[in-house]
Amino acid sequence: MSYTIAITGKGGVGKTTVAGLVALRLIASGRRPVLAVDADPNTCLDSALGVRAEATVGGVREEAKVLAGENNTTGVAKQELLRIKIAQSLVETDDFDLIAMGRPEGPGCYCFANHALRATLKEIADDYPYVVIDNEAGLENLSRRIVRELDLMIIVADPSRQGLETVRRLFGLAREMATKVKQLVLVINRLRREALPQTVASLQAETGASLAIALPEDDELNRLSEAGGRLAALPRSNRVVAGIDRLLFEAGVPTLSREKQGYQT
Repeated sequence: MSYTIAITGKGGVGKTTVAGLVALRLIASGRRPVLAVDADPNTCLDSALGVRAEATVGGVREEAKVLAGENNTTGVAKQELLRIKIAQSLVETDDFDLIAMGRPEGPGCYCFANHALRATLKEIADDYPYVVIDNEAGLENLSRRIVRELDLMIIVADPSRQGLETVRRLFGLAREMATKVKQLVLVINRLRREALPQTVASLQAETGASLAIALPEDDELNRLSEAGGRLAALPRSNRVVAGIDRLLFEAGVPTLSREKQGYQT
């Protein structure tokens, strides 16, 4: 049974960086392989992890829509063909595999495509101990019920008033969609001071988040991003990396060793 982590937030707050670091720190703790799912149409998670997604599920979905309208293909055959094509779109490495969802749906009915994707992705995900989803800001892939249950949702925000208000909106949207979230964590990213904004405590209480974690504005990470470098190049001593380790540890993500993460009992 996979442990599923979804990361979301408005555009530009660093959610892809957080998603990439979550995947890499899981790997560093010995929990591999990880299935990384890039559910953002901008498909940036692959470059953050140092790979390139040549094909996307969006293209497969278009083929599924065509297949759904063809009377000479049985449902079983269409499902099997879609499963094969999704498997072929995986980017495979020794420590993680990545699948990119690609662009949003176009006009027309995608009932068959979404049903097949849900079943096929669940089948693929069962082969991985962890699934990390870099979600699009509007939670559209959750609203299509492709992912119905999350072990951990991480909402990333910047420390501005508007950024924190976005947390309320995203939390409300997830609740409206009746997405089952076992645990919620708030990440306030690019903080320029030590203390979290005072409003975060009330926001945590309002959303029922188990944790509110601060990640600092970090020059080392900024230089790496500007140079187009891989997140894996960041040392464990980096403050943002250390913050992700703390998040995974304090959230109680299963099988993470206290010894490996450097925490005292």
